[in-house]
Amino acid sequence: MNNFKELTVWIRSIEMVGKIYSTTACFPKEEIYGIVNQIRRAAVSVPSNIAEGAGRNTGKEFAHFLAIALGSCFELETQLIIAKNLGFLPEEELNRLEDSLGEIQKMLRGLQKSLS
Repeated sequence: MNNFKELTVWIRSIEMVGKIYSTTACFPKEEIYGIVNQIRRAAVSVPSNIAEGAGRNTGKEFAHFLAIALGSCFELETQLIIAKNLGFLPEEELNRLEDSLGEIQKMLRGLQKSLS
């Protein structure tokens, strides 16, 4: 599976990165090296791991990288909840982002199952 750009889950996760960058642009400037950096890194990790896994030689290796991408989704979700609790993120925006993340998580699980 070398053509990761055709995977809907990769496309959606790339879109999520854009949403995350837009959302975190409004966070306090003193958080740029704190929670903003953490959130952005977790978001970028999702499509990056999908792409890296797709470039591997076996389905087992691909599934491993999908598991890492899934872990990054949960990490991102946790960090967004923290940002909401700190008052940096409105609950409505958190809900929208969590809905998108939930879709990505389901797609990753489905792709993992298709490989086994």
